[in-house]
Amino acid sequence: MRTSHALLLRLLHDPQFEFNRVCVLYVDRGAPADRSTVYGTHIRRLDRGWMEIESDTKVKFIPYHRIRRIVYDGKTLWKKD
Repeated sequence: MRTSHALLLRLLHDPQFEFNRVCVLYVDRGAPADRSTVYGTHIRRLDRGWMEIESDTKVKFIPYHRIRRIVYDGKTLWKKD
């Protein structure tokens, strides 16, 4: 199975995909139900150990192990239980 990091890199660089259609659901302590969502338009960088995202108030660093689901155009491409 492909890792969440590898899949996000493919979605970013493969011309058959539009990264703004990506939605990532991740564990976010303190958020409602400890879950948050970020769309490709707010993902600034995919580093080796984390993704860097823009929120309304700051930049956040989300480790890949906190990702629970990657969705593209409403279809789940990757899921961690």
